[in-house]
Amino acid sequence: MPETPDKWWQSAVIYEVYVRSFADGDGDGNGDLAGLRGRLPYLRDLGVDALWLTPIFPSPMVDGGYDVADYRDIDPLFGTLADFDAMLADAHALGLRVIVDLVPNHTSSAHAWFRQALQALPGQPARARYHFHPPTAHDLPPNDWESMFGGAAWTRVPDGEWYLHLFDPAQPDLNWEHPDVRAEFESVLRFWLDRGVDGFRVDVAHGMVKAPGYPHAGAADQIGLLGRRPLPFFDQDGVHEIYRAWRKILDSYPGERIAVAEAWASTPQRLARYTAPDELHQAFNFEFLQADWADPAAVRASIDSCIHAAEAVGAPTTWVLSNHDVHRHPTRLGSLARGNAAALLMLALPGSAYVYQGDELGLPEVLDLPDDARQDPRWSRTGGADPGRDGCRVPLPWTAGEPALGFSPSGAAWLPQPPSWKGLAADVQAGDPASTLELYRAALALRRTVTGPLRWHESAPGVLDFSRDGLRCVANLSDAPVPLPGGSQVALSSGNLAGTILPPDTTVWIIARTVRSS
Repeated sequence: MPETPDKWWQSAVIYEVYVRSFADGDGDGNGDLAGLRGRLPYLRDLGVDALWLTPIFPSPMVDGGYDVADYRDIDPLFGTLADFDAMLADAHALGLRVIVDLVPNHTSSAHAWFRQALQALPGQPARARYHFHPPTAHDLPPNDWESMFGGAAWTRVPDGEWYLHLFDPAQPDLNWEHPDVRAEFESVLRFWLDRGVDGFRVDVAHGMVKAPGYPHAGAADQIGLLGRRPLPFFDQDGVHEIYRAWRKILDSYPGERIAVAEAWASTPQRLARYTAPDELHQAFNFEFLQADWADPAAVRASIDSCIHAAEAVGAPTTWVLSNHDVHRHPTRLGSLARGNAAALLMLALPGSAYVYQGDELGLPEVLDLPDDARQDPRWSRTGGADPGRDGCRVPLPWTAGEPALGFSPSGAAWLPQPPSWKGLAADVQAGDPASTLELYRAALALRRTVTGPLRWHESAPGVLDFSRDGLRCVANLSDAPVPLPGGSQVALSSGNLAGTILPPDTTVWIIARTVRSS
C-alpha cells in the first residue's frame, strides 16, 4: 500500500462549488444549499475529498457574493444557517470536508461598518476602518491605482473625501492597520470553526495591506500586471503578520482545519511565503493555470518552479486549471481533447488539485451570453469591453431530458444554458467509458494510490513524461504522434490510442515497470 500523507490536505482533490450555479433546490433559478445537499452523493462518487463553497453570506450580490454585508449568516438566496448546518452534517457523513470562502480585503458597501462610515464626518473613528483619503486638488483621485474591474480604485463621497475599492465601488477596502478589523475577523474565523467548517479559502489574500502613503503604481492596465510585477496595494509584507495570527487560531481546533490563500505574487518564492509553516496551509498556483500549453517546455518549467518554491517552505503545491474567475480550460486550451489531456497531467502531479464544478463534465466557456443576461461588474464597469466571468458561471447541466437540464425543478436558471450542453449533462455521461465524467472518476480513484515525488524522464520534443511511485504519466502536447514507452500497461488515457502510439493532445497514465529517470 502507498504511504499515506501526514495531513489530508497535502494531496487532496478539492472541488470548487460556485453555489449559485451548482444546483437549485427551491425552484427560484438560483443554486442554493438545499440543491447542494441533494447532490452531495454525486460529489462523493466523483471521488473528491473536500468542497470549497463560494460566498454564501448576506450580500447585495453586486459581485456574486464577494461583497459581504454580514459575515455570520447565510444569504436568503442560498438558505439559512440551519440549511448550512444540515448540509455540513451530510457532507461530513459522506466523508467530504467543507471549506468556506472568506472575503477579508473588503466588505460590501451595505455592511454596517461602511454605512456608519458614510454617516460619520471626515476624520471620525468610524471611517478609520476603511481607507478614506482627504479631498484632493482638482478633484482627482488620490493616486493612479486602478480597480480590478476597470476605472479608478477611488470613489468620492459627497463631503469630498475619497474611499478605496480595489474592486467595485460597492466593495470598499478595509484598513487592516485598524485593531477593530483584525479582532472582527478573528471572531468570524471562530464563528465558522465552531460550526464545524474544515477551513477557509481566503479571497484576495495578498491585498489586505497597502503600502504606506498610497504611492503611485506607475503603470496602467494594473490587472494585467498581477503576478508579474510588484504593486503597492498587493503582496505587501504586512499580510504575513495577519496570517501568523490566524494560523494559531486554526491550530487550536481539532481535525486539521486549514486556510488556502488566493494570492498573486510576482515570483513563486514570494507566493510560497504565504504557506510558511506558521502561516496558511496552501496557496493557489496561478503560474500553472497561466502556463502556455502551446509551449510544453514552459509547462514543465512552471511545474518545476512551483514544486521547488513550495518545497522550500515545506508546503504542498496546488494545481488548478479552471475556476470561477477565468475561461474554462477546454476553451482556453483550444479543445476538449487538450483540456482532458491537461487535466490528466495535472491530477498526476504531487500536491493538491482543485477542480472547478463542471470540469468533470468537460464544459466549455459560454462565449455568446446575451448582453442583457450578463451580471458581472467587469462587464458594466468597462462598458462591455471586458465580457466578464459569467461565461464560466453558467448553471450546471444535470439531466438532459429535464427543464434547465435538471438544474432547477422549475426550469429556471439565473444565466441561460446553451442547448449544446444537453449532450454534456451528468446523466448522459454517467456510465459512458469514453466520457469526461468517467475519466475524472477513474483518475480520482487511481490518484489515491499514488504517492512520492515527481521524477522526469527523457522524452521527445513536446512530450512531458514523469513517474511517481510506479505510476508514469506521459502527455503528448506536440503536433505529432509519439510511441509509448516500451512495455507500457496503460491504466488510463484521456483519448483514443492507436496501438502503441500516443496521439497529439493525449495524456496516459501507465502502470510503470522499471524505468530510468533523467
